[in-house]
Amino acid sequence: MKQFQDINALHEQLQAWRARGERIALVPTMGNLHEGHLCLVDEARRHAQRCLVSIFVNPTQFGPGEDLAAYPRTPEEDCALLESRGADAVFLPTVEVMYPQGEAISTGIAVPEELANILCGASRPGHFNGVATVVAKLFNLVQPEVAVFGEKDYQQLLVIRRLVADLNMPVTIIGLPTVREAGGLAMSSRNRYLDAGQRQQAGQLYASLEACCARLQAGDRDIARLEEQAVVALQEAGFEPDYVSVRRAADLGLPGSADRDLVILAAAGMGQARLIDNLRCRR
Repeated sequence: MKQFQDINALHEQLQAWRARGERIALVPTMGNLHEGHLCLVDEARRHAQRCLVSIFVNPTQFGPGEDLAAYPRTPEEDCALLESRGADAVFLPTVEVMYPQGEAISTGIAVPEELANILCGASRPGHFNGVATVVAKLFNLVQPEVAVFGEKDYQQLLVIRRLVADLNMPVTIIGLPTVREAGGLAMSSRNRYLDAGQRQQAGQLYASLEACCARLQAGDRDIARLEEQAVVALQEAGFEPDYVSVRRAADLGLPGSADRDLVILAAAGMGQARLIDNLRCRR
């Protein structure tokens, strides 16, 4: 497996693959990889002859007081995992490579407010603009035919789909279902912030979404009450809930009585970790 930090060297490799008529799939990550990331690599290899993984802790998607400095960085371990899973190359740019003028004064993407400023965006102002900007930069650098993302961050996935559609990017976006630990906890790099007891308890986040979905499917139409019940259940389980929200799956709009394809999203703190999860629910 080849490793690149320099853009010119990366482009030479990409051009060589394209000269042979090979399709390229990109898996953007922030590193500290786990089985969920490796499943993205597996999926990418099903859609293209070449799989490139990027590892970059993007400063523009972190807000003041968030864990940019503490975010776990394990590049050697990550590269070993990627090689064992059959990735063809990994791109490990520095901040200076990605933001040569400095991230504070670089041109960026502005995601529409109705998608960027709700749910996680309400608690993390500017987060999704940072996500969209770095993904757009990676798409420009790599020009992949396919890019694979996890559905664990459902709002992020919709932001990226909107980015591609609005800017007419010729990239097929594939979302992969969330990979979970034995107790139901969605796999995440930030799970490393949890101690053993917290990790076991954290599975209650997904359980609360399942309970909410079961009530919706049983015919309960009082969504506000269901959301509040889920918040209370999380508090009783030791979480500090940010939100639990039932939304339309297609666009994260507030559902009407005729909407059937829904997604239940939640974010909650436990110890040093901010955990997110979601569950598609058809009523």
